[in-house]
Amino acid sequence: MKVGFIGVGNMGGPMCRNIIRNTNHEVIVFDLSADAVKACTDLGASAAPSVADLASRCDVVITSLPIPRVVEEVTLGAGGIAENAKAGSVFIDLSTNSPATAKRVAAGMQAKGIAMLEAPVSGGTARATDGTIVIMVGGDDKVVEQNLPLLKSFSGEVVHVGEIGYGSTAKLINNMLAFCNAAAAAEALMIGKRSGIDLKKLDAVIRNASGMSSGYAGMSTKALAGNFQPTFALDLAHKDLRLALEMADELGVPGMIAPQVMNLMRMARGMGLGSSDSASVIRVYEKALGEEVRA
Repeated sequence: MKVGFIGVGNMGGPMCRNIIRNTNHEVIVFDLSADAVKACTDLGASAAPSVADLASRCDVVITSLPIPRVVEEVTLGAGGIAENAKAGSVFIDLSTNSPATAKRVAAGMQAKGIAMLEAPVSGGTARATDGTIVIMVGGDDKVVEQNLPLLKSFSGEVVHVGEIGYGSTAKLINNMLAFCNAAAAAEALMIGKRSGIDLKKLDAVIRNASGMSSGYAGMSTKALAGNFQPTFALDLAHKDLRLALEMADELGVPGMIAPQVMNLMRMARGMGLGSSDSASVIRVYEKALGEEVRA
């Protein structure tokens, strides 16, 4: 089978390379970054000169793209996947999207005889690299079943959450919860700093007590080391949380916590930290109070 992969950057690249390593499929890649493409071709993939060329040659086309607008351009735009993929082929989108966008793209694919799965992932670059990410799949039962071996070749857990739209729903709710936990962790660590407690000992307590969460772990690891090199950029976190809040508004769910986290992200981005790790929201507290949370 020929598998095309569009978007082989920080997240897409590791997932694509696991497909190359773990299957016998012929893999064709496209990305605007020559270095990202080379990391895959060095393992045996071939490079396509365009989205259109890749889509026309493959049985399954996978995308991992940064924002909904880009997803729509690559899928439904001129020279895109819907315009060039073969009828009977399958499109799998691993991007974090809005449910509404996922449904629009699915409708566009269906009109061309192309089946679609929305399959956003969670776990970050580390778990994308070691093949343990979680995939939340929305789509038809039969299409999911047919493509399960491919999905499992680069993940640790595949959960079929329902029809198109529910994959995005699950991802946005999960990310909203993680960002809220991380923001609470930032506030807690600053309280610890100002109290005078040994932050390494406080960290040891929390990591083994009821306050522990993946949001806390990510925040404390970055903040206590003062290392805000991005594993998940603040700009991307801001985009995901904005999509979650839009969904909450559409469903009539009042926001008591997540909107405050959004404000914290806005302040951090206003400080020029958008390209830093999402944990850099703690630097809002640090700047306001004039001291750093470091161990």
